[in-house]
Amino acid sequence: MSSQDEQFPAPAAAAAPEPAAASAEEGMTWWYRWLCRIAGVIGGMSCAFAGLWNCVTINPLNIAAGVWMMLNAFVLFLCEAPFCCQFIEFANAVSARADRLRAWQKAAFYCGMAVFPVMLSLTLTTLFGNAIAFATGVLYGLSALGKKGDAISYARIHQQQKQMDEEKLTGTLEGQA
Repeated sequence: MSSQDEQFPAPAAAAAPEPAAASAEEGMTWWYRWLCRIAGVIGGMSCAFAGLWNCVTINPLNIAAGVWMMLNAFVLFLCEAPFCCQFIEFANAVSARADRLRAWQKAAFYCGMAVFPVMLSLTLTTLFGNAIAFATGVLYGLSALGKKGDAISYARIHQQQKQMDEEKLTGTLEGQA
């Protein structure tokens, strides 16, 4: 083995796809993935601003809901846009782990995070502040449902079902006669 081979190892490991990339590719197109990420960032910003506004009060439940909303914003930024949290050492590791989650798991997590402050303090600030974070969870939930079928396959299934219904109907009429 020459010194040049030691400096540049074989690219066999680079050719294998990562499991995170494989799970992300299973049902989402690139533009839908970017839509979910952008919605997560905007949801994080709305949670942060509304949470800060919610903390400017003397009601303890509003303060608790505001702190939870700012925590939601931090988690959304950490999972969806780790470049916003460059000063945190583990941001890329958390983002990589969040990318390996299935879409329905992200949907349940984001929607659950967004519902909790609303349950603590039902105000317009908590509703509007968590709406986009909840919408991010809904977008991930819709991607978990999968792609819509094409019209041709639906028409074929409908035609087969119609034929089976007609055969059953004619079979019962012939059996009565």
